[in-house]
Amino acid sequence: MDLPSFLWLWKIAAWSMGFVLVAYGLLAISGVWMFYCRTAKVSRPVWLRTFHYLSGIVIVSLVLLLLAIGLVGTLGYYGSLSHSPHLIAGVLVVGLVFLSAWSATQIGSKHFWARSLHIATNITLFGSLIFVSLTGWQVVQKYLP
Repeated sequence: MDLPSFLWLWKIAAWSMGFVLVAYGLLAISGVWMFYCRTAKVSRPVWLRTFHYLSGIVIVSLVLLLLAIGLVGTLGYYGSLSHSPHLIAGVLVVGLVFLSAWSATQIGSKHFWARSLHIATNITLFGSLIFVSLTGWQVVQKYLP
């Protein structure tokens, strides 16, 4: 397949990755805010938890979209997946996002470990998003004139 036929796919991926970074930032801000409210024993705004959950759903959806674009685009252009460290970075981000989402659903009085896992996963996700962004930029450079 010709690369120009995939340009629309790369544009969607670029915008989606930008939105992932924005959603991650919003999740970090709302998560720190909830942590502050819990530790300072201050009541949090009623909408904050819902906002945090909805932002989480957005990031999971965008990561799934990026995974699909990466698989379709790479297989369509190269015919295989093993040509770039971006694959490793992408799979790592997908795994961490799903681990974070799953651990978020486990937070409660029965699962005291879930909050720690959720926070640790999201701290690790920060570095992984940097890694996937850098490797993605390297991939993009191959196609620029």
